[in-house]
Amino acid sequence: MSFHLEVFDGPLDLLLHLITKNKIDIKDIPIALILEQYLDYLESMRRMDIEITGDFIAMASQLVYIKSKMLLPVYEDEKQEDPRASLIEALLDYQRVKQAGSMLLERYELGKDIFTKSREPLERDPDQLYGNTAEQLRRAINNILERASRKTPPPAESFSGIVGGSAVPVGDKIVLLLERFRTRERLSFTSLVLEAKSRSEIVAVFLAVLELSKTNKLLIEDDGEEYSLVLTEVQDGGE
Repeated sequence: MSFHLEVFDGPLDLLLHLITKNKIDIKDIPIALILEQYLDYLESMRRMDIEITGDFIAMASQLVYIKSKMLLPVYEDEKQEDPRASLIEALLDYQRVKQAGSMLLERYELGKDIFTKSREPLERDPDQLYGNTAEQLRRAINNILERASRKTPPPAESFSGIVGGSAVPVGDKIVLLLERFRTRERLSFTSLVLEAKSRSEIVAVFLAVLELSKTNKLLIEDDGEEYSLVLTEVQDGGE
């Protein structure tokens, strides 16, 4: 005759198993029933010469203490907190963590056999790079804004806050560009400028692109139209 004793990660894991097995509401635990089954499990561990850790013994003591408090009489004029409250809160927290762990494990199992090919570094002729990057960017921005202004008249709200407007941090724009390069190999400089909601934001875009270009994080190329530039990320901080 063989006997299999299920192994649990800790006393909370065992309690959660007993609550689930007995189909008990976790917020209304019958301590007497759970304590009896909990002690039976510890006794089974002892008979099989399995070391009972201090955590399991401490939980048994806590269950006995809760049971004893629940047996004491409660008078109407006394306000007494449910002795099970702290245990219930700990079980709910553990249950949430366990569910999150199961979800993450499921996602890991789905993706562990999927392999993606890394992007190959783009080879660029040094002659294709602009020596006067800052000037090219400035002209491109002016050209973009001029063409945009010819298409539609500026809205009334564009004139508000011109004086005293808050500056847009260049660092935020650098982070935004690097985030976009995670999903795209090339970015349109025109699109970046047209997305800007203020001149301060346009300046931040200009300085962010210039900084990334100077640190060899991206290449600035002409896509064939006048001052229409394309930004390409340099792999591994290429020269």
